[in-house]
Amino acid sequence: MDYGPLQRKLGHSFAQATLLQQALTHRSHSAANNERIEFLGDSVLNCCIADELYGRFGDLREGELTVLRAKLVRQETLAELAQTIELGSYLRMGEGELKSGGFRRPSILANGLEALFGAVFLDAGFAASQGVIRGLYLPLLEALDPYAQGMDPKTLGKDPKTLLQESLQARKIPLPQYSVVATQGAAHNQQFQVECQIPQLAIRTTGFGASRRIAEQEAAQLAFAQMSK
Repeated sequence: MDYGPLQRKLGHSFAQATLLQQALTHRSHSAANNERIEFLGDSVLNCCIADELYGRFGDLREGELTVLRAKLVRQETLAELAQTIELGSYLRMGEGELKSGGFRRPSILANGLEALFGAVFLDAGFAASQGVIRGLYLPLLEALDPYAQGMDPKTLGKDPKTLLQESLQARKIPLPQYSVVATQGAAHNQQFQVECQIPQLAIRTTGFGASRRIAEQEAAQLAFAQMSK
């Protein structure tokens, strides 16, 4: 398999190709799998994200930083990031796992991405892994920036759908309606188009993403921005 496109998306070219292959190998495929590297990658990820948050949000307290870090390193977030680099199409899995759609399973995608972070660390050191993680997480980190968003820092641990829902509830307006408008691409590389409607406010926004949830979050963020004007 050609791992060139994946390495370009990561922004790292492996000097030790065996590390990359092991990081992409699920335990259903062989004994030389990615579980140990995933363990390492998890720690590297937590350290890198903690460093990013510490530098970006100087006014936040330890507890608030902890909430943000948990949001960014949870399985759901990792799986969504894995989808943006089409990680599922590169994973090596056993026949049974492949047939059951393992390349789409959030836990497998999240573990595979953490293993990649660990493999980069082993291949080129902490600075290299920090660069890869920062590159993938940059859009999420910027979306959290209270100064860029003009939002109250207390809302930083909440995603756009939650913020939109709470804002509507405070105004006693019914919750938004989400609907999938279109899907494109193969099963392992789908692109969703989701519409968010708030009829009472004449708001209709469209979000796009590698999963329905990502698209819904983008549509909700656009709707929340319109409400905040």
